[in-house]
Amino acid sequence: MYDYDLLVVGSANADLVIGVERRPGAGETVLGSDLAVHPGGKGANQAVAAARLGARTALLARVGDDAYGRLLLDSQRAAGVDTVGVLVGGAPTGVALITVDPSGDNSIVVSPGANGKLAPADVRATAGLFQASRVVSTQLEIPLETVVEVVRNLAPRSRFVLNPSPPRPLPAEVLAACDPLIVNEHEAKVILGEDAAAVSEEPADWARILLAKGPRSVVVTLGAEGALVASSEGVTRVPSVQVDAVDTTGAGDAFTAALAWQLGAGSSLAEAAAYAARVGAAAVTKRGAQESFPTAAEAAALCAAVPEGDPRTPGGNSGSGSSADAPLRGGSR
Repeated sequence: MYDYDLLVVGSANADLVIGVERRPGAGETVLGSDLAVHPGGKGANQAVAAARLGARTALLARVGDDAYGRLLLDSQRAAGVDTVGVLVGGAPTGVALITVDPSGDNSIVVSPGANGKLAPADVRATAGLFQASRVVSTQLEIPLETVVEVVRNLAPRSRFVLNPSPPRPLPAEVLAACDPLIVNEHEAKVILGEDAAAVSEEPADWARILLAKGPRSVVVTLGAEGALVASSEGVTRVPSVQVDAVDTTGAGDAFTAALAWQLGAGSSLAEAAAYAARVGAAAVTKRGAQESFPTAAEAAALCAAVPEGDPRTPGGNSGSGSSADAPLRGGSR
């Protein structure tokens, strides 16, 4: 019935990455490594991550008619992503300026470029992609009105996954479609808005209040503490995975893509989140974003390395553990 396991609607950027001993403070200059240019952007990252895992994936995005745009198209095609929905022109390709410190943590500034030109009309013009997709995933590096149009064009039985990064208040129409809404601590508090002050510091409470705002399900990522999944069936904790983080760039995108694909494959939300935690963990063990995303075999090897005993791992069992807080930061690039 579906041509695609996952349709990703979102940003495509050139990532300009510099390694630093420490990130600069206000008014401070620090020396860094040589500049490295990588294909990135939350939408493009998620599409590549899903395709590497074996998902039949399409991307709806906009890039400039320039060298960065060609870099992004080449990277999508090399990963096996269908680029029929990638539009060219209207503005220069978006650029992300990224600094990475020795711990693997990063800071990011994004110049949207062509991403800001991905319009509701582009969604309507590619309606056939939505009808052919089992799951649709998006983020907020494209205009909010375009995300609203995505929701309005979903096929009747498709599932909508949203990582609201960078976070902003969301209209009720978008919240009601999320299944799940994937947030980290910062994103959760922005979405909660005025309600955040009245909520305790317990992440389970954030998940419940977010769920009451309309999403069909919620995932709250908690870094070293793992993640929480919330639905009408209750709140469940998903354990993290212990790895040595090298670079967190793209980890949140790998997590979201893996979770979306597993949901479309029939996994429960807790199972999908457990699998996604391992994919995100694998991603931070290598430098860069898209080049760090694991294949299905690499993800399976990490799952197999976890002890038996937890029914929340797809196809088997998982154990508890701790990790660098990188793998499960929903808003990380």
